[in-house]
Amino acid sequence: MKYLVSTITLLISLNLFAQQKVVNYDENEVPNYTLPRLLVSENGRKIKNTKRWEKIRRPELLKLFGREVYGKIPLEIEIADVIVHEEAGEAFDGLAIRRQVELVFRKDDQELSVELLLYLPKDSNDVPVFIGYNFNGNHTVADDPDIRLTESWVRDNPSLGIVHNQVTEQSRGVSRERWPIEEILEAGYGIATMYCGDVDPDRDNFQDGIHPFSYQLGQFRPGYDEWGTISAWAWGLTKAMDYLSTVADVDSSSVIVFGHSRLGKAALWAAALDQRFAMCISNNSGCMGAALSRRQFGETVGSITKAFPHWFCENLNKYASREENLPVDQHMLLALVAPRPLYVTSATEDLWADPKGEFLSAVEAGKVYQLYDLEGLPVSEIPQPDSPVSGTIAYHIRTGEHNITSYDWRQFIDFANKQLTKEE
Repeated sequence: MKYLVSTITLLISLNLFAQQKVVNYDENEVPNYTLPRLLVSENGRKIKNTKRWEKIRRPELLKLFGREVYGKIPLEIEIADVIVHEEAGEAFDGLAIRRQVELVFRKDDQELSVELLLYLPKDSNDVPVFIGYNFNGNHTVADDPDIRLTESWVRDNPSLGIVHNQVTEQSRGVSRERWPIEEILEAGYGIATMYCGDVDPDRDNFQDGIHPFSYQLGQFRPGYDEWGTISAWAWGLTKAMDYLSTVADVDSSSVIVFGHSRLGKAALWAAALDQRFAMCISNNSGCMGAALSRRQFGETVGSITKAFPHWFCENLNKYASREENLPVDQHMLLALVAPRPLYVTSATEDLWADPKGEFLSAVEAGKVYQLYDLEGLPVSEIPQPDSPVSGTIAYHIRTGEHNITSYDWRQFIDFANKQLTKEE
């Protein structure tokens, strides 16, 4: 009997080992794959025009991504109150005004506050605005002593002045290289940011942040098809859009949602859900962001759901090492941004995010832009590093590592200048 048990244990171990694939960085090891058809509905109807896309296929894809990937948002929660901490503080030697507000949400005895920081060029009106999350608190984006320190939970990082999950003065401005705010302001844009952990702390918990607002009696985590953290973050961006629509000096028709890495995933999903965003920027968003899952290159569904299960709904676990069974792939997510401008970026050393998969995804999404008589990407082969290409979809692969840099921002500003001017 003991030999039978040992044999069964060995077989189970071998099976588990076989499922744990070594990370693939070799194009020759990319499996043969067939992408789910973007322009064919679930009942086999061909999508030949924008009417069919908007009435049939787009709603189908939103439902599939909500049910199988990010999780549907189970209830509507409006902003209950806006607490203004600062209306028009002068910043950057008079270049900008700074506004700091709390967006307050309430349900029964629960309350959640999300702090939003907004910089606008001084003496301007109808300003187009970039909006995106930061990773460690609003105070980290600039050397500005007047930015309020977050009181929310933040992942420990003593080198950044984050100790016992609380920020300190030492963490002020530590991410400023990712936020060339003066350059953005000088280009005529405003910039708004929120700490993602105000909406939902980036940990496998579900007992804090916005999720408990949706729980029924006896419920302690979202349902199998309900919002994970990325969907919660996307929801938070739509609430920020609600607020920006009330700010007199902001051109609410020209709000550009952006994000880097996991926050790039959230930006894409937010742009898919909320068509008020005029443009979307996905920077190094990788697996379950811009990159095609079926390529199984770099980070995969299996590795991301194991490392960050809270980012997604539980249903996504079904597709770990079974990407071919997913009813969607990420070219469909990018297509949900159409016909609005979309910028996808990669980095040469960021193989974990699969740069080629991000590019190919953007190429495929262009099929929907063509329905609107718009050019998607004007090329079918990935460009050389630091050589942006653009139609209504833009793409570049930057020399360097997983990051968002001033080079990236210069391209975003140039693309926005071209696209927003064209729309006007």
